[in-house]
Amino acid sequence: MQQADLIKRIKELKLKRNAVILSHYYSRPEVQDIADFVGDSLALSQEAVRQDAEVIVFCGVHFMGESAAILSSNKMVLLPEIDATCPMADMVNVEGLKKLKEEHPDAPVVSYVNSSAAIKAESYICCTSANAVEVVNSLDADEVIFVPDKNLAAYVAARTGKKIIPWEGHCPSHHQILKEDVLKMKEKHPQAKFIAHPECRPEVLELADHIASTRGMILYAKRSPAQEFIIGTECGLIHGLLKAAPEKKYYCISEFACCPSMKMVNLEKILASLEKMESKVTVPEDVRIRAKEALDRMLAVKLK
Repeated sequence: MQQADLIKRIKELKLKRNAVILSHYYSRPEVQDIADFVGDSLALSQEAVRQDAEVIVFCGVHFMGESAAILSSNKMVLLPEIDATCPMADMVNVEGLKKLKEEHPDAPVVSYVNSSAAIKAESYICCTSANAVEVVNSLDADEVIFVPDKNLAAYVAARTGKKIIPWEGHCPSHHQILKEDVLKMKEKHPQAKFIAHPECRPEVLELADHIASTRGMILYAKRSPAQEFIIGTECGLIHGLLKAAPEKKYYCISEFACCPSMKMVNLEKILASLEKMESKVTVPEDVRIRAKEALDRMLAVKLK
C-alpha cells in the first residue's frame, strides 16, 4: 500500500474507533507527522488523560504505553509494536530493587518515568528528566535510591545536597555519545551550541552549552539567538526541532544516537493496530494503583 493510502486508511479507522494517535519525539518522522500529539513520554501520558477518546494508539515503547494505561484506566491503550521495549527500563528488576530498599530502609525510591509499571509501583515517587532535581529536593530524606539511569542520577547528585544511591542502568543511545564525539562536532561546527540530554554521560554534559529534556531542547533552540545546534540526544528529535524552528540548522551528535526500539513503529503497524485493535497494554490493578500514587506524587511537585 502506498504511503498516501496508508495515511488515508489510518485516518478513517481513527475516526471509526474514536482513537487518538500519540507519538514520541524519537519516532519515525512519518509517524510523528500522522500523530495527533507529539511529545516526551510523560507529556504523552498526560495528553492521553486529556483526550476525549476511547482508544489511545501509543507510538513509543512499552513503558510509555503502561504509563498511559496507569493514568487512563478507562481507555484502551494500544501499542502498535508490542516488542518495542526500552533497554534502560529492562535493566532494573523488582527483586533487585526490593533488595536495595532493604539495604537502605530510610531512602525513598525515585524512579525515572522510563521504567516499568512494576518498578513504579515499588517506588515512592517518579520523576522526569525535566523535574528530577526538584523531585529529589522535595523529599524529606537525606538519601534517596534513584533508578534506573545512573547518568541521570549523577546529574541529580551534582545539583542536590542529598546522597544519591544509583542503580547501574543507562540508556544505550545516550550512553554511546562520547566526549570525543562532542569535541569532534564542536570543531566541525564552531558556531553551534551543544545541547545535551541529562541521560548522557557526566563528561559529555560538562561540554554542553545547555542541558535539557527533549521538550526543553526544542524550547531552547526555538528561543535561542543561535542559528546552529549540535543535538545530544536521540536524533529523531531533529524532526521536531525542524518543525519548531525550521530556519535553524541541527547536527546529530553521533550515528549511534539512535534507538532501534523507537523506530520499530511504522505506518503499516499503526494501521494493523487499528484494524485488529491490538496490542492492548494492560497493567494489573494492584500494580496500577501503586504506580499511579508514585506518578501523582511527582505531578504534585512544584517546578521552579
